[in-house]
Amino acid sequence: MNSALKRLLGAGVAVATGATALLGTGAGTAEAAGRAHCDRAERPIWSEGPSRNVTARHCDVPDQDHRWYTVEFDTLVQPHQKNDYVDGGVERTATLHDRSIRCLGYTTDKDTVNWFGCLPRLKHVS
Repeated sequence: MNSALKRLLGAGVAVATGATALLGTGAGTAEAAGRAHCDRAERPIWSEGPSRNVTARHCDVPDQDHRWYTVEFDTLVQPHQKNDYVDGGVERTATLHDRSIRCLGYTTDKDTVNWFGCLPRLKHVS
């Protein structure tokens, strides 16, 4: 077989294998999303939108490690900051009920769960 033809076939196999691996990973990620529940949480709202971090209490977190978590909150308090500085003060506070957020991961500290990498959009839990 011609060496150019071998290289072309090899490249085609590599592309097909890579596409299959990526499709398999994407399908697995969609199913691997863990679900968590928290009674109460706080998420600051800055001038650019909601914080990517959420501080929550009284959470039930899944045992397995996941890449993304869907976190359901009974009560989510959102202090709207006056400016982009922590010491700038709060302009107003909104309280939302039965909301969910997708977050990349979390850390725990005693009875507090710190969710990070959270997407800005909130969904109503039905």
